[in-house]
Amino acid sequence: MVLSAKIRKMEEKTFTVNYRVYTGSSEFDHKDKELIRCAQEAQQHSYAPYSGFQVGVSLRMADGSLIGHGNLENASYSLCLCAERSALAAAAVMFPGMSVGTICISASAAQQMVSPCGACRQVISETEARQKSPVRVLMQGNEGQWLEFPSATALLPFPFGPENLL
Repeated sequence: MVLSAKIRKMEEKTFTVNYRVYTGSSEFDHKDKELIRCAQEAQQHSYAPYSGFQVGVSLRMADGSLIGHGNLENASYSLCLCAERSALAAAAVMFPGMSVGTICISASAAQQMVSPCGACRQVISETEARQKSPVRVLMQGNEGQWLEFPSATALLPFPFGPENLL
């Protein structure tokens, strides 16, 4: 008796992320400048007594409304609330059923890139899936730069979603 096994060949693929880099906020139009200011103001109101790492987020809703939110630390670190998830939760309550057009992220580490944590990337990704439209992402880059991503998919290319639960 001869047993044969299928031999699979490994396949290598490449994932490319397209994004824009702006040398500063002055390169944006007035609406995006307003969004950046809102995130920076929210950052000033964040509560970060332990790490000193203040994060501010602003959202532009489909109707043009802005929501700002900051991170909220807790002495029990696992209970900290990220600015991104807090803002998205507020948007869901304040504007039920309305799409988020853009999320803007700013932090006290002004000379370093500020990127959402994995949990926030997942929540932004599911927001896109739920509203069936992309959420544009603006985030603070290095040395005063700003990065623009067309959607959260660029930040989390293989998200876990409702289809994974089937």
